[in-house]
Amino acid sequence: MEDLKARIHSVETFGAVDGPGIRYVIFFQGCALKCKYCHNRDTWETKAGKEVTVSELITQIKKYKEYIKYSKGGVTATGGEPLLQQKFLIELFAELKKLGFHTALDTSGMFQLTDDVKKVLSVTDLVLLDIKHIDDKKCKDLVGFSNKLELEFAKYLSDNNIPIWIRQVLIPGITDEESDLIKLKEFIKTLKTVEKVEIHPYHNMGAFKWKELGYVYPLENVRNANEQDVARAKKILEIE
Repeated sequence: MEDLKARIHSVETFGAVDGPGIRYVIFFQGCALKCKYCHNRDTWETKAGKEVTVSELITQIKKYKEYIKYSKGGVTATGGEPLLQQKFLIELFAELKKLGFHTALDTSGMFQLTDDVKKVLSVTDLVLLDIKHIDDKKCKDLVGFSNKLELEFAKYLSDNNIPIWIRQVLIPGITDEESDLIKLKEFIKTLKTVEKVEIHPYHNMGAFKWKELGYVYPLENVRNANEQDVARAKKILEIE
């Protein structure tokens, strides 16, 4: 096992929402996107966070092996954007697979499908794919980038039999247009390996992080999504 180093923001030892079962969740430091709704604004800076090695993380994860495996859980890499540190992920996930851990990757998928990205995916059991916005123009306005790469990423996962959980942040007036949700539903239907579609209701609880860092929160005047918003979106998407 190589002792590559990565920068991480933090870890959660008892995660219950980032994949099946109880998860050891690693929040990787650094993100190139500029999501206006980001609730982890402090994870964007690539040179911040704490440096760790693969072996250091493995040592910590092993401490929770029994209850992770009992709950049929595993380890999830999230962020920030974990795919900014691809070689580290390859080594970490490969070692975790040897030890029998289920591996999950939470990503925007906004990456070229390079050999290293494909190697990461070859040792990934589940991808939690954040579809930022199904409309390309609106996606650029919301996160600063086209959705072209993430949609190609989703198709690659489907074509290579890699399980997917699709995640959509529901932002009133931005990602909740009926025509966009219908378009999202039709895109999801083209994918063969989608196991779950999750609606994440927008909230502004991360706004204070923007202000603490000296930035203006872009969605200051956008209301939080409520239960009715989520129910409507689920009906349009035809999910439970």
